Amino acid sequence: MPVISVITPVHPAAAGFLGETYHCLAGQRLPPGWSLQWLVQADGPVDWKPLPDEPWISHHTGRPGGAARARTLALARAEGVLLRQLDADDLLPDPLALARDIHILINNPTLAWVVSPCLDLHADGSTAPGPYDPDAGPLPPRTLLDGLLAGRFPVMGTTVTLYTELARALGAWPALPYSQDVALCLNAEAVSAGWMQEQPGELYRRHPGQATLLRPAEERRIGGKALADQAQALHRTGWAYRPPVENLREDPGYGEDGRLRVPPLAS
Repeated sequence: MPVISVITPVHPAAAGFLGETYHCLAGQRLPPGWSLQWLVQADGPVDWKPLPDEPWISHHTGRPGGAARARTLALARAEGVLLRQLDADDLLPDPLALARDIHILINNPTLAWVVSPCLDLHADGSTAPGPYDPDAGPLPPRTLLDGLLAGRFPVMGTTVTLYTELARALGAWPALPYSQDVALCLNAEAVSAGWMQEQPGELYRRHPGQATLLRPAEERRIGGKALADQAQALHRTGWAYRPPVENLREDPGYGEDGRLRVPPLAS
């Protein structure tokens, strides 16, 4: 049975949102035969009471070290062929959010990753779209990198769903204090083809406890340069990642063409 793994790093300021995150994920409707694995990794001690004891949920606690380290520790437990990030204080906008990404990737063997629009979720319940969302469909090469260099990165990094082995091959999340999710998107783009969804894939909660609100301007500048340098170096290598179609054919749920036999996605 194919699995999609969702990784959630959580720090004490965001732990109070875990109950909502759980209900959001528990309500996801996946394609036939697929299952969900939720990997929650605490960056320092948190209260696990909001999480029920269910077999699809795995939670561990590590020493404080930032989101990149928390995600990497969780990645060691990932069993899914596909990987998605979801921060503890954010939500998926509807029950088909994960299914849409799965359908795009399994029905387009040349694609290795997919991103989607993100809506800011404000305390009054109102939402607002991102200012630089690219057009839906196949993303032209360097869309993300050129956006970063122009100071208008077009997507939220945590909306990316990609092959787990690609994340591992890229070294996953770099040791930066912020924007590690952006790095994973940029590096995936450098070695493989991606897709932009039409429908939103994340609700990004705006609240006073957000770690991103604490970023000093100089740290943002240096971090942005580090992101661009790594992505540009990967582009220059000429290495190209291709999804593991041959491996997928070994799964009984897949046809001879390596594509999953599933009906069209229902609304």
